[in-house]
Amino acid sequence: MPDWVYAVILGIIEGLTEFIPVSSTGMMLLAKQGMGLTDPFWNTFAVMIQLGAILAVVVLYFQKLWGAVVTLPTNPDSRRFALTIIIAFLPSVVLGLLLHDFIKAVLFDSPTVQCISLIIGGVVLLFIDRYAPAPTQDDPTKLTLKTALAIGLFQVLSMIPGTSRSGSTIVGAMLMKVEKRAAAEFTFFLAIPTMLGAFVLDAWESREQLAAAGRLELLGIGFVTAFIVAVVVIKAMLAVVTRRGFAPFGWLRIAIGGTGLAILALT
Repeated sequence: MPDWVYAVILGIIEGLTEFIPVSSTGMMLLAKQGMGLTDPFWNTFAVMIQLGAILAVVVLYFQKLWGAVVTLPTNPDSRRFALTIIIAFLPSVVLGLLLHDFIKAVLFDSPTVQCISLIIGGVVLLFIDRYAPAPTQDDPTKLTLKTALAIGLFQVLSMIPGTSRSGSTIVGAMLMKVEKRAAAEFTFFLAIPTMLGAFVLDAWESREQLAAAGRLELLGIGFVTAFIVAVVVIKAMLAVVTRRGFAPFGWLRIAIGGTGLAILALT
């Protein structure tokens, strides 16, 4: 198949999985390996098109986010919200810079690690969905600073492909007594600086690789595809979480990870 078809397929996978706790990076890397895309460019592609999905959050929550930005000088609640995002973001900044090369060079090319992470994360989601402590915080813009830091530390776990950034932060939030929907929405907001940072870092470190003919066009295709699909998925995910919690995503992770391990054992 031509490369643009691969870009569309990976963009669809990114849009479908970025905001549900099944690990978009893990899904894309397994798909990349399944399609035989061995060029290191596709590892960079898998990270950078996440920004397309993140743009969907900005669009869908634009009024709330813009309102917080313009009222930062005058509204203590807006400043508090911004501070919680910064605090939750910082652990990933520090460890992301320290471990970036190792993660891309080693863990990104280990489908076994990705499948095992999917299964473990699925079991954790099932447990947390059933036994999480009763929520005491239901507004994602008014979390305590302690809660924000805990969520940020949990997000660090998502550096292991297959773990899921959204899954890690949602589990951390629910353990800190954040209501399920609020946990999901705070995860969406935290994704904005996190994925923007990952995009900038990869763009800089892969600048020569991206300069090759046609590669920026492929990124554009993946970016737009991920954005369109993510707009639909965010709304659908919140509806599922409100009605059924995170258990369906836990079972989905276990099924995908188990299937992946079975395929690896047969090859």
